[in-house]
This record gives sequence, structure tokens and C-alpha cells, in this order.
Amino acid sequence: MMSQTPQRTDYRHFQPVTTRWHDNDIYGHVNNVTYYSFFDSTVNSYLIERGGLDIHEGSVVGFVVSSACDYFASIAYPDLIEVGLRVGKLGNSSVQYELAIFRAGEEEACAAGRFVHVFVDRQSNQPVAIPAEMRQALEHLTV
Repeated sequence: MMSQTPQRTDYRHFQPVTTRWHDNDIYGHVNNVTYYSFFDSTVNSYLIERGGLDIHEGSVVGFVVSSACDYFASIAYPDLIEVGLRVGKLGNSSVQYELAIFRAGEEEACAAGRFVHVFVDRQSNQPVAIPAEMRQALEHLTV
């Protein structure tokens, strides 16, 4: 568990996300598993738009090998949210993303998570070096 609530200024990139009616669970807030979907969509959008990731034909793909999330405050449909993204550790074939969910206009995160991608050759599933264009995009997010 994190010792303090992450702040908006801790992150380098923000992705707006629209919560959806079916994100809410029976308790009236966004279900915990949905946060992982927000994280995954934010990272992959960034990699596609800025890092040259070709999810359909590219020879390199990222596999999630580890993930976690800490929750500080509930969000619920129809909240407008933004996902903050930064890179905590950049290796040769892996990267640890650090993400946070913010209500639009708020400074403190409602949740903060992290996950690790290992980049692999699509055919062999063996780790490979992060491609140069992608590495450059990830370096921009490194804290």
C-alpha cells in the first residue's frame, strides 16, 4: 500500500477516460477490476500514438507480467476522469508503468496502480529489446 496519496503533479501524461454506465457495480461505484482496464487502455493508447506500437502487425508486443492497485476514494458513473501515466523503471525489455486515476480537476488520486510490460517477439514469445521509437516515448515519461 502506498504511504501517501499521489498528486496530479507526479505524472507526465494524462488520458481522459469516460466512465460508462456498466462500469458501476452493485455498490454504486466503479468496480475495482475496471481500473485495470483504464490503466491498460491508457498505456496502449500512449504506445500506439507516441511509441509506434502496431498491435495488429508489429513484431513486438507487450505482455503484462505483474500488476497492482491501491484505492483511496471511489469513482462512479458519470464521473469524468483522467488517468495519469509515468514510467517508474525502464529496462532493456521491460517497463514498469505507474498510473493514477483522478477526477477531472482534482489534484489527489482516487487510485494508483502499477504494472510491468515485458516486450516479446510476437512469434517466439521471447523477450526482446524495447524498439527505439517506443523506448524514446517511454523515456519521456520516466521520473
